[in-house]
Parts: sequence; C-alpha cells; structure tokens
Amino acid sequence: MDWKVPLTELSYGPEEEQAVLDVIKSKWLTMGAVTEKFEHDFRIFMHSKHAIAVANATEALHMACLVLGVGPGDEVIVPSLSFVATANAVLYTGANVVFADITSPQKPTISLRDIVKKATPKTKAIIVMHYAGYPCDMAEIYHFARTHNIFVIEDAAHAPGAITKGEYIGSYGDIGCFSFFSNKNIATGEGGMLTTQDDEIARRLRFLRSHGMTSLTYDRHQGHAYSYDVVALGYNYRIDEIHAALGIEQLKKLFNNNHKRGLANYLYRIGLATTVEVPFTKFKERSAFHLFPILLPVGANRQAFQEYMKEQGIQTSIHYPPIHLFSYYKNRYPIDHELPITEDYAAREVTLPLFPTITHEQIDYVCEHVKKGLSTAHEVISA
Repeated sequence: MDWKVPLTELSYGPEEEQAVLDVIKSKWLTMGAVTEKFEHDFRIFMHSKHAIAVANATEALHMACLVLGVGPGDEVIVPSLSFVATANAVLYTGANVVFADITSPQKPTISLRDIVKKATPKTKAIIVMHYAGYPCDMAEIYHFARTHNIFVIEDAAHAPGAITKGEYIGSYGDIGCFSFFSNKNIATGEGGMLTTQDDEIARRLRFLRSHGMTSLTYDRHQGHAYSYDVVALGYNYRIDEIHAALGIEQLKKLFNNNHKRGLANYLYRIGLATTVEVPFTKFKERSAFHLFPILLPVGANRQAFQEYMKEQGIQTSIHYPPIHLFSYYKNRYPIDHELPITEDYAAREVTLPLFPTITHEQIDYVCEHVKKGLSTAHEVISA
C-alpha cells in the first residue's frame, strides 16, 4: 500500500550503498574486518568494554541466557509487553518464563514491584525490555537483582543511544542485547549485538557465536591460524560483512536520528495534548524514541480507529499483543499470570508513525486524524 505516512521509513542514503559495494569489491563476505570495525565503533559509542555482533537480536538473547548459565529448572522473569523473542529465548535453554506486569499505563516498562513479588529461589535472571526506547528503572532493578544473586539481561532492541542515571542502555546490566531489524533505530535488515563489561562473558559469547571454535575462517584467511579446536557447544549465529557495513553507516547517524525522533515526539505531544493519553509524559531520562505509542480511551473500538487511519493513508500498529495471551504460551502456562496493567494497556495501545525523516506536515496530518478517528471509534461502540 502507498502510505501517506508509513509507520517507519529507512534513513538510508548513498553512504549505505557505497558501504555495501565496498564489501562486494573486497570479495570477503563472511565475518571479518568490517564486522570487527562495527563491533569496535559500537562499543565505543555505547561506552561498553565489549561488543559482539550476531545475526539477529533473538540469537543475542539466547546467547545471553546460555552464557549466564540459564537452563532446565531455572526461572527467568520477563515482561509480557514485549516481542515474543524476549520469552522464546528463555525457553530455548529449557528454563521457564515468569511474566511480570508493567509499572503503569504511563510507565509501561517492567515493574520492580512485580519482579519482587514473582522472584523465587529458582529465579536465575531478569530480562528487562526498554519499551519504545525508554529505559526501565535499571538502578533499582539491578540493585534488587544483585542482592539476590540474579543476573540482569537488557533487551535493548528499542533503545540504542538511550541513557539512564548517566549509563548507556546495554551497559547497565550483565549483558545488553540490541536489534538491527529493518524498523529499528539502527536498521540493517537483520542483525544484532551483545554488549558486556565482563571479559569472561565476552570470551564465552564469542565462542558460542561460531560453533565453539577457537579460530575463525577470517583468522586463517589472514594467516593467523592453520587449524582450530572446538571448546564449547556453539551455534552459527554470525553476522556477515554486508550487514556489518550497513551497521557502521547507521551507527554514524544514530545520535542525529534519535534527536530527530525526539523532536517528532515533542511535536506529537503538543498536537495530541488534549486528545489522547500518551505514555511517558513525565519521563526524565534520555530516550531513544523508537516508538510513539498512544492509549485509546476505555471502550474505544481500536480496530475501527486503525481502519479509519488506514483509509487516510496513515499506517498504525500495536506494540504489543501480550506474550502470555498467545496460544502457544496459554497452552504451555495455563495459569493466571496476574498482569492486569499489561492487559489493559495492550488492549488500548496504538503505535503512530515515527521515524527520523517524518515531516511537521505529516505529524500535523496524523494528529488531525487521530482526533477524527477517535470519534469514529466511539461511534462504532455506540452503534
């Protein structure tokens, strides 16, 4: 469909095109010098001691769980308001997922209070998800986790460049996991990154990424090794040079693009100030402004609202259907997870378009039709 205002749009230019061509001309496509540069640039930008690039963020989350020793008999607390990969990665290890509620409709990140309520002696780790680009209460969560010998994994898919308490997201917990999917702030199509300050965790992550091998094809290509040993049960979770090259160029744009997203966020909030509830109104830390979620009034018909917006050429989405309500998870865990705030929020949330190149005119257009769309949604209910 030819949207007047798409949900997201790539911030690409000749730099990305040239970066891909340079890789092709180099005749080396597998993880090599370009990947090493991407990892170097990323760790410097994020103030992290180590950065390990992988093929996607799901793999990053899986590796993070594995390297921290998560396995059968363990429990990992995760938010249900997240993409399903956050929970799936835990199940890949044989551990069990325990879903935690969000703090409030205004602060839809994982609730420390509910984490405390649901933690048990079996709790091995907590995965926090920095929803929409807004950091969780990392200092408080990390303090609780450390007090109880629990690891903290940051699902930072929405939050590259976000800061809380002076620390970059991804460097606060034991391991940070980033996504470079096509709709993310750094977009390479597919791709992910792990960050950590711990030398031993980083060493083990690198082994896990590539079959547990002690040297890689690129090492042998460079003449640094002739053979290799396998010292761990590893995986083929490598990124390639083309995606790494795109990541280098996208990372260069991240600070300015996040700033542009922030300006768009500000204009939205002004335009919708008396129209609809917008989460994170009083947020004080630095966000990455990945998404712009709004909350429809209780009783509004969301499908009618989204259909109206579609008719105006405005693409909307939902972030997210709660994981615990998916058929697979309901069958696996047929219990009451006690997530009333998550369920209320998820039933009313709509995501509006937000991307670095969105124009003032497009934002005005969306705001105008949000108001009209709400009237349509109420009329459907009344009828």
